[in-house]
Parts: sequence; C-alpha cells; structure tokens
Amino acid sequence: MDLKKLLYTVLRAVVMCTYGLLWPFKVYGRENIPDGPAILCANHTHFSDPFYMAFATPWRYHLCLMAKQELFSFKPLGALLRGIGTFPVNRGSADLNAMKTALHVLKSGKKLGIFPEGTRTHADGEVSPKAGAVRIAEKTGAPIIPLYIPREKKLFRRIRIVVGKPMDVRAAGKLTREELERTADEVMDKIAALGHTEPVRGRAV
Repeated sequence: MDLKKLLYTVLRAVVMCTYGLLWPFKVYGRENIPDGPAILCANHTHFSDPFYMAFATPWRYHLCLMAKQELFSFKPLGALLRGIGTFPVNRGSADLNAMKTALHVLKSGKKLGIFPEGTRTHADGEVSPKAGAVRIAEKTGAPIIPLYIPREKKLFRRIRIVVGKPMDVRAAGKLTREELERTADEVMDKIAALGHTEPVRGRAV
C-alpha cells in the first residue's frame, strides 16, 4: 500500500469538504489528464491554488507538488507535506535534489504539480516563468498539462477551473536555453488562453 497516496487522498477529501462548500468549483477538461506520468502546470495567485490543482486531478491519481522550501521550515507542516508526497524546492538556485525528486515522481507513474511562476502573482506577466517544468518534461517525455485557476475567488461563488490539452515538449527535440524559456512562456500563454485572458508576450524584466 502506498501510504503517501493514502494520506494524500484522505487529506484531499477533508479539505475538499470545506472548499466545496465555501468556495465551490467546477472542473472543465479533466479528461485531458492522461494515465501515466504528467506534469500539471498552473498559474499561481492565491495560497489555495495547490488545493484546486489537486481537486482538478482525478481521484485515482496521486499528485505530488513541488513547493517552496520555506513551507518546510515549520517541522509539523513539513512532515505533513512530505507525508502526502509534496517536496521542497529552492527557488533561488538550480536545486538538483528537487530535480531528482521530480524525475522519480514521474518515473513512478505519478502526477507532478508545478507553478512555473515560482511564486504568487498579482498580475499576468508580473514575473517570468521558470523553465524547470519544461526541462523536466524534456528529460522524461512526460506531457505538460496546462491548468487555469481563476485569480478571483469569492465566498460561495463557484469558480471555473480549466484543464487544457497535453503539450508534448519532446516533439521539438533537444532544446536550447532560449528555447526552454520560450516554451515556458508558451505554457503560460496556453494557461492564460484557458482563462480567456490576454496571453503574456515576452519575459518580465
């Protein structure tokens, strides 16, 4: 028995009971999430976004999130996060341990959740997306699944979560650094399109 997946499923059910009543949601395009390894990439505007990414994922899958390492500094929370398969990443450097963990998650057939912007944003294009998700997709062949979560979340007002079609990064062959960055921008543009917001062109300065 996979204890991490069991704990993840139980915790997801508990949290969903609360959010389903207070901040209801509806998921569109869930069928776009394939069996096998995949990387879910979403915009990030609110602390609750990881919950909604999990809610958008079918129950039978285990979503392992890459989260900022600061969340793990409080040991009880860190232990809980690790217990459900979430793992830390140092956003200020090339974190090889996080990369190795991400590769292991995908090789085990699970889903990997990443917020390419690396932090919560207040406006589209506020920060340039990091290319980590694209690099991982290139190394593993796992598809990237764009996912849109609305910025505005009002009490008792249903929000619309949209899952896009898989992106095959490997189809373009070996990518240069510039191509990795450009593909990361394309991922964010596809996410914006799912929410019918303006695509972000170019990288933030």
